[in-house]
Amino acid sequence: MLETIWFLLWGVLWAVYFMLGGFDLGAGMLSPVIAKTDAEKQKVLGGVIGPFWDGNEVWLITAGGVTFAAFPAAYAALFSALYTPLMVLLFALIVRAVSIEFRDKREGVAWRALCDAGIFIGSFLPSLLFGVAFANIFMGIPIDGDGVYKGNLLTLLNPYGLAGGLFFLVLFALHGAGWIAVKGTGTVAERARAAARRLWPLATLLAVIFLLLSAFATRLWNNYFASPPLLIVPLLAVVSILSMRLFMAKERWGWSFLASLATVLFAVFFGVIGLYPALLPSTLGAAYSVTIYNGASGHLTLAIMLVVALIFVPIVIIYQGWVYKLFMSSSS
Repeated sequence: MLETIWFLLWGVLWAVYFMLGGFDLGAGMLSPVIAKTDAEKQKVLGGVIGPFWDGNEVWLITAGGVTFAAFPAAYAALFSALYTPLMVLLFALIVRAVSIEFRDKREGVAWRALCDAGIFIGSFLPSLLFGVAFANIFMGIPIDGDGVYKGNLLTLLNPYGLAGGLFFLVLFALHGAGWIAVKGTGTVAERARAAARRLWPLATLLAVIFLLLSAFATRLWNNYFASPPLLIVPLLAVVSILSMRLFMAKERWGWSFLASLATVLFAVFFGVIGLYPALLPSTLGAAYSVTIYNGASGHLTLAIMLVVALIFVPIVIIYQGWVYKLFMSSSS
């Protein structure tokens, strides 16, 4: 029972990170296109990304910490299999953070252009690599009974992994455009709205392709066919992404962004529910897969962690909600 609870919490934490971190990654990718002048770039960084991005990263740390503490065997196998892309992802996030914080600390066109490039690359690469990583987890990776990875970097760059990477990339870009459309002002907001309208058909097409490929490359659909009521999750993902376009047409950008949040949430949970009870399926044999049972910490550890989580996670949510309320009411 505790293993299942922590598996659900693990999925919730990753979903929350992608919902919140996804829009600031998307905004960082789009900033060179949407913000043309230095003044516009400072508006995007100062009012759209700046007040929120570091708080959003808390959820990445939390999701990674839960993976380590609740499912240490999965954490170990994950870093064995995805060591190179995870290191690239980590360094990209570091470059992005430094670029955001230090862009305005020094004058000069070359310096700011370098930081702008760091923000773009540090937003583009994590968006792509998160998609590649999770698609490979959904499909399964070649790990043996000791959790040792029996492939190489090219093994991860398979068609399904790349499809997942492109889907995450475009979905985050669309998510970021919706956020700038809500939080931005003037010309910046208008460009963001135009970008969202252009990105929506591509994101929808990639979502359909990813869902179809999942039927052939993974076993994600098995849980849904075994328990048909669970099909409400992919159905809600479809409803959310269609609602996003409907609200765009009505110029209701706040509602469109909420639909975008829901799209990310249900897209992540489509994969999480499909994985259960596996955490890291092995393509070398089902006996080698890391599941919530053979990969979890002891019951005492899980019980203590659950008490701590029930106390402190609501505190973090309340605090971050206050931060969003405070900065949403300020002009960008």
